[in-house]
Amino acid sequence: MRSLIHCLVPALALLLSACDQSVHTMSVEPGEVKSGGEATSQRTDRRAFLMPSANLSPEGRLDFAVGNSFFRSPWVIAPSTTTARDGLGPLFNTNACVNCHINDGRGHPPGVDADNAVSMLVRLSIPATDGDERTLQTLGVVPEPTYGTQLQDMAVPGITPEGRVRFDWSTRTMRFADGHEVELHAPTLRIDRLGYGPMHPETQFSARIAPPMIGLGLLEAIPEEAILANADPEDRNGDGISGKPNRVWDFAEQRTVLGRFGWKAGQPSLNQQNAHAFAGDMGLTTNLLPTDDCTVNQPDCRKAPNGGEPEVADNILASVLFYTRNVAVPQRRNVSEPRVLAGKTLFHEAGCASCHTPSFTTDKDAAVPELANQVIWPYTDLLLHDMGEALADGRSEFQASGREWRTPPLWGIGLTDTVSGRTDFLHDGRARTLLEAILWHDGEAKSARDHVLTFDAEQRAALLAFLNSL
Repeated sequence: MRSLIHCLVPALALLLSACDQSVHTMSVEPGEVKSGGEATSQRTDRRAFLMPSANLSPEGRLDFAVGNSFFRSPWVIAPSTTTARDGLGPLFNTNACVNCHINDGRGHPPGVDADNAVSMLVRLSIPATDGDERTLQTLGVVPEPTYGTQLQDMAVPGITPEGRVRFDWSTRTMRFADGHEVELHAPTLRIDRLGYGPMHPETQFSARIAPPMIGLGLLEAIPEEAILANADPEDRNGDGISGKPNRVWDFAEQRTVLGRFGWKAGQPSLNQQNAHAFAGDMGLTTNLLPTDDCTVNQPDCRKAPNGGEPEVADNILASVLFYTRNVAVPQRRNVSEPRVLAGKTLFHEAGCASCHTPSFTTDKDAAVPELANQVIWPYTDLLLHDMGEALADGRSEFQASGREWRTPPLWGIGLTDTVSGRTDFLHDGRARTLLEAILWHDGEAKSARDHVLTFDAEQRAALLAFLNSL
């Protein structure tokens, strides 16, 4: 009997250990593999971010293709025989949406020898003074007097570009508890070749790469009350996380509403986001934003011919809106692998899910019926969080401070290199890897980052396996 007990004890211990492990290791949740619900695409190759919502009707897929054609086609200088797509500039950053959103993925900082930034733009503003209340209400910032709210580094013939964008890089090192070191690259923005004289001495700058296009219609369909339910601006629960909504001006509704899109949640809707991109990135007017981006200090720009009023017709803007609402989120990979599940557990244990909220259910009255009532897994709360001084741009935008950023969605992030051929994370593309991106977290995310710094090599690999499965 004693020998039998002696044999059973190790087996019992192993069984108890397995039970304990099952309690602490998270499992695959129902529907988790379909990050975008029934709209999820099964494609996971280089074209993974180019697919339409999987549940679109044949008519919807045709509308998607039409919108895609306008998203991809270059705009030309006015006057032109191509009257549907003329009016580019006079000042602009690119001549087609796809040039910034490469394969509908994220942009990147300019290279050392690049003539322009292309898939990264620089926002501009100056501190507000008395009398700027109306401007702040509608624009969220006070434009730089000569260069406006966005530096445009390209121009049509006969017009001088506004300037050239450059990054200078410095390095810093972060060390894990086990001694592993990671070198971080910190950018310093430099603008030269100014075409219209010096900027205001207190100009504020914010460099931002183009974000991925996937799942935007699903984010737009999340009920406002579901987003606000996660807000805790006063940190009443004392967890150190004080996410707050941005409140921004809606030009169509002529009122202040919840912000959802952009690095600081500065846009309320996809239609307004698209109209601002047409205006700022390509110098094209719409009925929503009917004035060009030339300032009073740029007379040649103001005199240049345009492509009609508006330059982007309502039907084109509507087609682009349908397209941007229906770029599908790709399905997850390897969700049941033990290492991925271990990484998912570590993600939650570190507190990452406090801001990167895993799941929502979209509204029953979504703008596109196929996006309604979908259980989605975007890993964002769409709220603003203080990310610390190292990531701060010092530039407020509506109610977002110079240290606050909207939580970016993580869905599809593991396919970044597959889609774009490179990895550039965070708002200015400074992080070359997901691990670097994590280590840049500070402010409200400091405790989560410090928890990750205790991870050993196996735990780091598990966390990255989970992120790369998204």
